[in-house]
Amino acid sequence: MYQLNLGELSLADFMQQYWQKKPLLIKQGFQQFQDPLSADELAGLALEDDVESRLVQCTDGNWQLETGPFEDFTRFGEKDWTILVQAVDHWHPPAAALIEPFRFIPNWRIDDLMVSFSTPGGGVGPHLDQYDVFIIQGEGKRHWRVGMPDPSLKSICPHPRLLQVTPFTACIDVIMEPGDILYIPPGCPHDGISIENSLNYSVGFRAPAQKDLLTGLTDYLIDNDFVGKRFSDADRTLNSEIGAISEQDLDQVQQLLLQLISDRSQLPIWFGQFITQPKHELDQQEPDPHYAADEIAEYLEEGSVLGRLGGLRCSYYQAQTDSDIQLFINGNRIVLPAEEYTTAKLLCDSPRIDQQQCLHFIAREERLMLITDLINQGLWYFEE
Repeated sequence: MYQLNLGELSLADFMQQYWQKKPLLIKQGFQQFQDPLSADELAGLALEDDVESRLVQCTDGNWQLETGPFEDFTRFGEKDWTILVQAVDHWHPPAAALIEPFRFIPNWRIDDLMVSFSTPGGGVGPHLDQYDVFIIQGEGKRHWRVGMPDPSLKSICPHPRLLQVTPFTACIDVIMEPGDILYIPPGCPHDGISIENSLNYSVGFRAPAQKDLLTGLTDYLIDNDFVGKRFSDADRTLNSEIGAISEQDLDQVQQLLLQLISDRSQLPIWFGQFITQPKHELDQQEPDPHYAADEIAEYLEEGSVLGRLGGLRCSYYQAQTDSDIQLFINGNRIVLPAEEYTTAKLLCDSPRIDQQQCLHFIAREERLMLITDLINQGLWYFEE
């Protein structure tokens, strides 16, 4: 298991001083770092239809971008290109372990693990993201420059599908080596150029935009045939300007919308389902045939360990300690009684459930039926 080393900086200090505020270079954040996968394994993932990948190449100032799956990489030469593979945590359990040290941020905020391999001179150009990211240096060395947010920066498109920014002033200018970690907040321009063949691991975070939230809420209301209150104006006074939309009308419409999104009976149900929906394909494989509950109980009694499917999104919500628990897994909602807090916590807080923890699920029939259903969906599995 990887251990995050912040040196003299505590996690509380990091959150207070750096999170969403300014970038930070963490030298040897992972000490004695060992790559969880090789460049060849990453290339193998980029050959798969279900895996999202892209390759960026720049030759003599001419930027090119191709999307996978790829057949081979020999035609790209030995320099000036980068292959990027999204959601590697969905497909490669050893690589997925890199996300775990960053779970001091809630599950719902974590997006995925992107892994890139770059030849000398490879990179995607100076750009900025609208989300937080931790970039871990694997094998090789890479030159990174990071700046602070700057409203004077202009967006440029050297390729129709490649968004970059104009030159920026760097507050971090460093050659990263294996085990070094770079934290970059939203809006900070950055540029990484590989010095030699190198691997980078990017732990990205979700930052839903207002548009996405409203769209998701609208979809939920439509799917659940939720009408809510209608506009009413019993106190309307006589007005000869029949073509006008008044400020009072707009105030009332605004209040209708505010009442809708302020409904805390619906808000957590919608948000939990919305935010736990996967953005990328999952390597979900149902056991065939399905297990019976008594088989599951026998395996757990014998000391089996359960692993969680890579990239699976799990969160829970409990309004008060004596209220039902809303458990959200893979965009689906499961209602648990208040006393099943430990059950929700075990399922959401760890990528694996050890032998002792597994006994919790055979102590009550309802828990056994729940874990049986989750295993039969391919969301949890018996580790070998």
